[in-house]
Amino acid sequence: MLMDTRQLAAFCAVVEKSSFSQAAEKLGVTQPAVSLQVRALEERLGQKLLDRSGRRVEPTEAGLRLYRSAQRMLALEEQLYDEVAADSGELQGTLAIGASTGPGAHLVPLLLCEFQRAHSELHVSLSIWDTQTVSEKVALRELELGVVGALRRNRSLEFEPLVRDEIVLAVPPGHRAAGGTMSVDDLREETVIAMQEGAGVRQVVDEELRRAGLRVRELEPKLELGLQESVKSAVAAGFGVTFISRTAIEGELAAGTLATARVAGLEPSRQIYVVRAKGRPPTRAAAAFLEFARAKSS
Repeated sequence: MLMDTRQLAAFCAVVEKSSFSQAAEKLGVTQPAVSLQVRALEERLGQKLLDRSGRRVEPTEAGLRLYRSAQRMLALEEQLYDEVAADSGELQGTLAIGASTGPGAHLVPLLLCEFQRAHSELHVSLSIWDTQTVSEKVALRELELGVVGALRRNRSLEFEPLVRDEIVLAVPPGHRAAGGTMSVDDLREETVIAMQEGAGVRQVVDEELRRAGLRVRELEPKLELGLQESVKSAVAAGFGVTFISRTAIEGELAAGTLATARVAGLEPSRQIYVVRAKGRPPTRAAAAFLEFARAKSS
């Protein structure tokens, strides 16, 4: 039985978006067209693939099995077109990358700008989320590559180390420990502003604190303000201190709106990773970008 990849693409989009209307928007077609493709696929296979009874559309057990296989088939089709287009020599199409807020603030945008300048026919798209969301979107194959600041256990993902990133305690410039060192006991007296759950920096810092024998709850973070731009603003305004990637505050350190302090016994740092879906052959653009990023980060 020959498979119609348009039907498979429509089905996969509905599974990924849990919605026929959002799948249609993603594919650039009408909702009735998506419904027709999925219905034709179900009739062809003689199986109900989607459960439409709830508020969200969910795959059935047969639908989940098909989804995993369909992802591989669509990836191979994408690779086939990519190899045919290779005769032109130029990288074309779209390279869709996601990044968490730390590497997405400086490292990844600069790498992508330089890479795209060398490949003018290529369209580059960068989206910013927290580490957990980027990893999930790569696993769902909504993104080809992600650049994140922490490992996430997922059997469908591969993580490749890219570069090391120092994490510092950001404090207001007039803070008593600015440019110096405070003890863990001093840290307990501070208002520690935390990033949201799912942020890579928060995961790394929590693990470092546990290694130092300090339970995260002992710090009693009363402020959880999303991601790095929010916590930077709060610290600069004098509302507390926060652990954050040094690269994320280089501009503020140079301008004197933020300072750093060391906490005795803590040396938090993290590995920045490229995350890919296992078994998904990279497109020419993705392979070229990875080679470029490795060279620049080595």
